Amino acid sequence: MVGTDGRVITLTTFAGVRDAFRQKALRQALYDQGALVMADCLLDLHGEGHRNRRRLENRLFRRETFEMFEREVLPATIEAVLAPAVSRGRGDLVSLGYRAVMNLTARIAGIDRTEGTDEETDALLAFAVKFGEGATMAHSTRDRSVLEAEVASDMAAFDQRFFQPSLACRRALVAEVEGGGADPAGLPRDVLTTLVANVDHLALPEEVMRREVAFYLQAGGHSTANALTHAMDDIFAWVEGRPDRAAQLSADPTLVQRCVHETLRLHPASPEARRRALATCELSDGVTAEEGDLVVMDLMAANRDPQVFGPDAAAYDPLRRVPEGVAPWGHSFGAGMHACIGMELDGGNPPGSPGSPGAADRLLGTVTLLACAFLAHGAGPDPDRPPVGSRDSARPHFSSYPVVFAGAGSTR
Repeated sequence: MVGTDGRVITLTTFAGVRDAFRQKALRQALYDQGALVMADCLLDLHGEGHRNRRRLENRLFRRETFEMFEREVLPATIEAVLAPAVSRGRGDLVSLGYRAVMNLTARIAGIDRTEGTDEETDALLAFAVKFGEGATMAHSTRDRSVLEAEVASDMAAFDQRFFQPSLACRRALVAEVEGGGADPAGLPRDVLTTLVANVDHLALPEEVMRREVAFYLQAGGHSTANALTHAMDDIFAWVEGRPDRAAQLSADPTLVQRCVHETLRLHPASPEARRRALATCELSDGVTAEEGDLVVMDLMAANRDPQVFGPDAAAYDPLRRVPEGVAPWGHSFGAGMHACIGMELDGGNPPGSPGSPGAADRLLGTVTLLACAFLAHGAGPDPDRPPVGSRDSARPHFSSYPVVFAGAGSTR
């Protein structure tokens, strides 16, 4: 369950990780090496600073907002991105996933799309990918100094092209509201507007606002595109030679959601979480973390704990039943103060979860909507171009996953 090596404590069981997530004396430590993107961002803050920022940003992440995105924004966006690839009969899951969510993540972050061109989208995608590399520098296999230089250069370019115009726009809008010339209800509902409206209360330097927006931009695109690729890879394997399963998925989006949740359990966005002990604290089974100790939570192992998920916990089974009180995705969205703020947007509402609406009103989540759209167009692995794993990160992600579509131009 627990292995210690000097000042490092590693937790591998579901219960042990759950307990550690709830410890207020453990501070976020996964992104210490990714400070160029993550320093003083919501995910990196602790204590009162984190509570104040989270309280404000939580207002943006309400169920009615997610419902609007899921029912009014995402379907048309996804179809617009997929249409050219479907017409060609082939595409790449990673690239298409990024492109499908980029407009959504930019909108949530507060980055304006003034041109609406493919080149503008490509530029945002490139920034999101690079910021993702910077945020996850702890798992990068590249030369750190080279990567840091690239991230710093891209951050400066992002600042000039996207952040400064978006910031100026929001400052003007907020000033008009504060001067009584506009209704506050007309302000954009995004992270940057929220920060600008509360900049004095939060004592936020401009560079922190820029990093916060960059964090949201990369987190939404990076994690969602990777989750989609893993989900489709698992689905392709699950339905291979089983036309009955393929038919079930086509007829039941909630089954697709269960497939996505099982993938999220087996392939968390980060294979581990890290915390630094700010004071002595008791962890599960009597293990004690002293001030300064690094606590590593092995999410890959915890999400495969046979005591929770059964003797076949390491196997992919979207029909798996999990114990009451356990999320079907395990610890992949974290828990406690740093639970993923966009959990419902990405994963939806699992059936039977506390406060979950009825089946007709339940949110499926962005990853499930994307998977349903790919399946509806007959997506499958490209027999001539195998997927390629990422060579630049210890995180088990794909850098490319070619697919073909059952339609015009397809060889399937």
